[in-house]
Amino acid sequence: MRILHTSDWHLGRQFHGQGMLTHQADFVDHLLEVVEREQVDLVVVAGDVYDRALPPVDAVALADDAFTRLAASRARVVLTSGNHDSAQRLGFNARLADAAGFHLRTHLDRIAEPVLIPDEHGQVAVYGIPYLEPDQVKRAWDLPARSHHAALSAAMDLIRADFAARPDGTRSVVLAHAFVIGGSASDSERDIAVGGVSAVPTGTFDGIDYVALGHLHGRHTLTESIRYSGSPLAYSFSEAAHVKGCWLIDLGADGITAASFIEAPVPRRLARLTGTIDELLHDPRYADHEDSWVQATLTDPVRPVQAMIRLQARFPHAIALQFAPAGERERAARTLLEGRTDHEVALQFVAAMRSEPATDEESDLLRDACECAARDPEVDVVVGA
Repeated sequence: MRILHTSDWHLGRQFHGQGMLTHQADFVDHLLEVVEREQVDLVVVAGDVYDRALPPVDAVALADDAFTRLAASRARVVLTSGNHDSAQRLGFNARLADAAGFHLRTHLDRIAEPVLIPDEHGQVAVYGIPYLEPDQVKRAWDLPARSHHAALSAAMDLIRADFAARPDGTRSVVLAHAFVIGGSASDSERDIAVGGVSAVPTGTFDGIDYVALGHLHGRHTLTESIRYSGSPLAYSFSEAAHVKGCWLIDLGADGITAASFIEAPVPRRLARLTGTIDELLHDPRYADHEDSWVQATLTDPVRPVQAMIRLQARFPHAIALQFAPAGERERAARTLLEGRTDHEVALQFVAAMRSEPATDEESDLLRDACECAARDPEVDVVVGA
């Protein structure tokens, strides 16, 4: 069986005020071309179809077009909801869609209800886990803990119980929208931390032939059988170095036999440029980025007048501007520390990290630590002295 794994379309999203819907429509065209060219049997979409729970009407129209074309293609489709989606809206008419070979898994009560797809080796059971909000799942399933790990572990227990009753030789595919340990986030993902913890271990998915993950916008191979496809387009400048696309997975009788990454079309490259305004405007090194979306960081000691207008004369698609005068950070840090002892610096750090000062006992421990680290225990070094 040949599987195409995609996620995080975020239909309706803008990029620094720039509309992305045309580029997202181009990706849908690309996806359908890959399905036919690569003779894909199953398309899995691991959540965040939309960018928000109540998407704009043009994003809904694009999703409708994408779903209709995928349902008419040679592939079966399994799709789950992500933390940006409304599970109720995305899952509307899910049972009716099943009849068209387009399978929506957005509700808790269908997590252990697989889509069964036959191939020459038997059956593949495809389970869709929508984004699990820990508070909701804790109440619904009476879980002992409120965490992503507890929620996903409970979902996988249900899936394993169902899968154990399947005939020998059945293989398993799981879609999940979560932050799994081993991936790295970008600036464009919404924080899903609960109590400061958002990640779950890869061991949560032990025994599954292929796990198609969504949520992180960069592609990641956590293990040979657990992967993030990433978003099809860059949605922040932190993704400038990402290669966007989909995983193409071949599933044989005993698991994965091949995996390759199919790159998506790039509508416009991203560039993060740093320097003085004169350097950015005149240095020939930057000529290659004149048609890119540009984030410029200006290092001029004095903020230039009409900086964005001037930059757009060379970079028409400059859309983000920030200022970091050369040496300012170092001067600020030096000023912040100047005249303070090691012990005072340590206390300042604790207060900044915890938003409350150290206790007397902690202060004593920090003083002891500073003294032990000093070359001369009798000397308390003063920064800048």
